[in-house]
Amino acid sequence: MRRPTPSQADFLVIGSGVAGLRAALDLSREGRVIMLTKGHPLQSASIFAQGGVAVALSEEDDVAIHLTDTVKAGHGLCRREAVRVLVEEGPDRIQELIRWGAKFDKAGGKFAFAREAAHSRSRILRARGDATGNEMMRVLMAQANRQKRIHRMDFHFTVDLVVKDGRCCGAVVLDEHSGEQFILPARAVVLSTGGAGQIYARTTNPPNATGDGMAMAFRAGALLQDMEFVQFHPTALYLPSSPPFLLSEAMRGEGGQLRNHKGEAFMQRYHPLGALAPRDIVSRAIWAEMAATKARHVYLDVTHLGADFVKRRFPTIYSTCLRYDIDITEEWIPVSPSAHYMMGGVWTDLNGATTLPGLFAAGEVACSGVHGANRLASNSLLEGLVFGMRAGVAAVAWAACQTVPDLSGQVAALKHVLKHRLDDTEKLRNSLRRTMWGQVGIIRSRESLVRATAQLSRWEHMVSKPFAARADLEVKNMVQVAHCVAEAALWRENSVGAHFRSDIPESKRPGWKEHSQLSVKEPAIGREKQKSSGLVVALRPPKAQARGRSRQDLV
Repeated sequence: MRRPTPSQADFLVIGSGVAGLRAALDLSREGRVIMLTKGHPLQSASIFAQGGVAVALSEEDDVAIHLTDTVKAGHGLCRREAVRVLVEEGPDRIQELIRWGAKFDKAGGKFAFAREAAHSRSRILRARGDATGNEMMRVLMAQANRQKRIHRMDFHFTVDLVVKDGRCCGAVVLDEHSGEQFILPARAVVLSTGGAGQIYARTTNPPNATGDGMAMAFRAGALLQDMEFVQFHPTALYLPSSPPFLLSEAMRGEGGQLRNHKGEAFMQRYHPLGALAPRDIVSRAIWAEMAATKARHVYLDVTHLGADFVKRRFPTIYSTCLRYDIDITEEWIPVSPSAHYMMGGVWTDLNGATTLPGLFAAGEVACSGVHGANRLASNSLLEGLVFGMRAGVAAVAWAACQTVPDLSGQVAALKHVLKHRLDDTEKLRNSLRRTMWGQVGIIRSRESLVRATAQLSRWEHMVSKPFAARADLEVKNMVQVAHCVAEAALWRENSVGAHFRSDIPESKRPGWKEHSQLSVKEPAIGREKQKSSGLVVALRPPKAQARGRSRQDLV
């Protein structure tokens, strides 16, 4: 693909999943858009989403019930106004997808709504059984391909954001094929780079989920929030010879049972909803059973659901497990928790505006306040659609009075930056992932977090230089994001949602509704702060951009 010249871009969209594509569609109505994707566009997390998309469209459901379920799952730390936006605008976004050609599964001529953990209604739309993300991406990519103003630049890794005069106005980009680094200016930038699951040794995320957007936004001065809240999916395939493969929560929604090594269905001992309890509770229950039985996994049993039903309902999971010599219609599936989703990220207002003027964010990279301390299953794809559109609309409005900046000085400076190489990138990456899994994982403590932050501080010093290769740049981002997660977890001295500290198991200690906020800037005067290697954990209200300002309403 020919690289667009800098004058061709009014807007940059970094990332090309559901949120980025939806933002690009609105941006293209008002200007020329460049979408930057590291690696291949079909490697995004969105395309692997199995379970479905939650939306209040069934006859037994309404937006108020969806809001209540989301808030309850978030353990009192959701931003209510953000949740209201999600559930009220979600149906329109899904109907829009359907008009564009999305085909969701039906039964008897009506949409086949499924139920997942912590949902009080059957509201999960799915496509081809367990390929919902794939179907949504197919439709959005086709729609984007029709827009002449959207230019894709695949295999282009975004190194850093460019900030001039206090405004985000472009990005430093690495051409993965040539190794050249160059600058693309823009009137506004939308981040949609996804999550950071790769900072953990076990994760359901694809290999490119290295927290790039969070790290580059943090370095540019944007505020990060709620980084301690990392959701661990309870059921990922556990085999020594395979990477963790997500086994959709819909399998338990259809009646699948969790069994320990004794064959006991154990979840009723932990929660009245059994296998359909919220994800944080199920993950810790599995962890406890593994510890009690000295096992590395438990089992997910769907054999009683019938072979024909399982093959029809979960075709991708069935065929994938067969490749690892497991017939899920006849035998129990070995599973254990894996890092799955970041509830925290780059703070945004209700319109995707970050605290850095000119920078907008949507999807998993962002912290809109929708998820609180624990994401309700299948809300993520809906969040990408709703807030992706909002970020696009807000970026257009903000950029209306902006021009594409002159970055000739930054271009000249980039040519003289000495690029370095890490001595052993893979070793550092693996050490980081093991440290986070063991010290900042499903169960944490002050002792483990202190050890982790100390080690991460040392690694952060090692990766503080400019690098030339994508692998080195990814590890730099992973170290910085992991450090933010560990610092926020050390700061939060209570257990709530996905954040559980064995030394402080109580949930509602004084100040429990406060949010961790991380910045490289000094915190507001008179607020408590905890510094470590340039990080500041502070409690202060974020300052939104001029357009789309909103207050943080806590449930």
